[in-house]
Amino acid sequence: MLNRLPLGQPWPGSPYPLGAIWDGSGTNFAVFSEHAESIELCFFDESGSETRVPLVDKTAFVFHGYVPGIGPGQRYGYRAHGRWDPNQGYRFNPAKLMLDPYARAIEGQPSYDRAIYDYVAGSPELADPTDSAASTPKAIVVNPYFDWGNDRRPKRARRDTLIYEAHVKGLTALHPLVPEDIRGTYAGLAHPAVIEYLRSLGVTALELLPIHQHFPEQFLIDRGLTNYWGYSSIGYLAPHNGYAARNKNGEQVQEFKHMVRSLHDGGIEVILDVVYNHTCEGGPLGPSLCHRGLDNLTYYRVDPGDKSRYVDYTGTGNTLDVSHQTTLQLIMDSLRYWVNEMHVDGFRFDLAATLGRDTHHVDSAAAFFDIIHQDPVLRQVKLIAEPWDVGEGGYQVGRFPPLWSEWNGDYRDTIRDFWRGEPGKLGSFASRFTGSSDLYQLNGRRPSASVNFVTAHDGFTLRDLVSYNERHNNANTENNRDGESHNRSWNSGAEGPTDDQGVQETRARRSRAILTTMLLSQGIPMLMAGDERGRTQHGNNNAYCQDNEVSWLDWDELDDELLAFTQRVVNLRKTHPVFRRRRFFSGQAAELAATEAHQDQTAFRHPSNRGRYLPDIGWYQKSGQAMDDAAWNDQGSRQLSVFLNGDELADRGSRGEPVRGESFLLFFNASADGNDFQIPEQLTSRWWQIELDSSNPLPAGEPVVGGMTVRGWSVVILGQDVHV
Repeated sequence: MLNRLPLGQPWPGSPYPLGAIWDGSGTNFAVFSEHAESIELCFFDESGSETRVPLVDKTAFVFHGYVPGIGPGQRYGYRAHGRWDPNQGYRFNPAKLMLDPYARAIEGQPSYDRAIYDYVAGSPELADPTDSAASTPKAIVVNPYFDWGNDRRPKRARRDTLIYEAHVKGLTALHPLVPEDIRGTYAGLAHPAVIEYLRSLGVTALELLPIHQHFPEQFLIDRGLTNYWGYSSIGYLAPHNGYAARNKNGEQVQEFKHMVRSLHDGGIEVILDVVYNHTCEGGPLGPSLCHRGLDNLTYYRVDPGDKSRYVDYTGTGNTLDVSHQTTLQLIMDSLRYWVNEMHVDGFRFDLAATLGRDTHHVDSAAAFFDIIHQDPVLRQVKLIAEPWDVGEGGYQVGRFPPLWSEWNGDYRDTIRDFWRGEPGKLGSFASRFTGSSDLYQLNGRRPSASVNFVTAHDGFTLRDLVSYNERHNNANTENNRDGESHNRSWNSGAEGPTDDQGVQETRARRSRAILTTMLLSQGIPMLMAGDERGRTQHGNNNAYCQDNEVSWLDWDELDDELLAFTQRVVNLRKTHPVFRRRRFFSGQAAELAATEAHQDQTAFRHPSNRGRYLPDIGWYQKSGQAMDDAAWNDQGSRQLSVFLNGDELADRGSRGEPVRGESFLLFFNASADGNDFQIPEQLTSRWWQIELDSSNPLPAGEPVVGGMTVRGWSVVILGQDVHV
């Protein structure tokens, strides 16, 4: 219902900042559209009645106006008037209500009827005249004020970071200690039981799957499914309303801030998985909810040869045009908002290669990266790239600029292959375990450039990785055609659940070996929520549409031994700096120690070293002999040992003092049979004891002299017995 209440002519207001900004007396509205002829600001009351106010002031393509008396909780949207010519990229249809791209909060969901489409069904060249207001979510004016108290960002060094990748809803939807009315919400994540669990695990950063406002695609709704993961954003400054226990009148903003403050109180950083490469509006036949109807040619990368179509580097039907200054401004304003106003600590950029496509090719010197590096706010937070997209030349692992870390896809593939017994992996395993210097060192980055993961939301869980050869995605209603078909997995002898104790033991050993490898590799380890507990998705490796028990963390299903073992490995990493080196290994005695060795020879080496100046790392065969070219290229070998020298860290503390720690000798056996490993001759003068044996989840401590047998699919870590 259209209600033309006499609000009067809005004051001119200001073209910046964009969005709806309340100042205590009224609200300033500003929206960009280079190609619109006029824009109406539309207000809605509780009953849905609409009041339209034309924005007559326009500055640098920004329509703006200040409306006295309008405050927090007010629902609003825009109608853009202009040319309708889809073949030329113009899609203005004032019958369709548009969301504000800068909305700080959004209320409701699309109705998924024909009203939200700007064209006539079957005739995409014709504009659809049906009014969409009743079918479209509304932007909300918010109160930005929040008592942050003594909130302090943890500011954890990247090398000291342990990332836990989780879904806001999935982490607490079934949590028995979280009250039912806040399960699956920001408030649920802030519950003391959740924060204490993360702290007990040693988590320092919680990486949340997309929390920007997002809406599922029509085809999923038609199948009775939804986009559970949330990689279908529409509101880049609005926290998703579906994750709020209280989501009316913009209350989700306050709830999100409370969550961040609570996690910070627990010493945990918040990293957001952000999707600035596409929106949920999809291809040219998708719904018109925001960017398409406000200025299609500004926000989207259209095909130069056919402007009715989009260039699609994302596999979703559209690609945001980061080469346009306004789209780039939206992204930067969004990032700064989440840091400055919402206090988040970093971002993981989905399909980040797309953001470097100023033209067709990916360019690490693209404007997006230049602006990030110059920004005094953004250059100080954690920046993590998913370094690929689906376009030509999209795989960009190792090619992002300094300041950036990357999801290391090479690491994932190599570790999966090694621990399923693939031949010829010793060299690549050594590179990945030591921080992937071949990928990151040349452009001045350090081991923390590598985010080391073996599993993530997109693919098998750890338990499924060792339990399934094939995907089992029938629940996704695509006849098991969706999802990755080459998973580098091995079911350990039986597909899926089994009572075979031998298979179960193999799975348990491989799981512990993979976790040990990942958590002790140089770089930033990332643990997928539930892997430490043995969570399964029953072979579904693409559970993006499963908003149910398939994806939710089952807190009643717990592998107690695996959880305790994971905590031990995390503590080992946290306690010993040799697993968290600032710099890459050199294979030589540390330069720092060399320059000061004449001052205090004993200060840089453990007493059991007996004056030897050992390199910072040494690779050995199971016989104890140093690795040579023949050994590295031995296709039949699946055993390897490495000495990590804690006396040669080439690092200083905050006051310039040399950093030293214990040294360790690690044995890796990626075969089914036990193998005898010998301690290298130059290390036999040291006293060694078992610090951890992944084949035995119980605490260790047994001394080792000369060598030992390492069971199949296992890692053994020997530490120096400093009490001898």
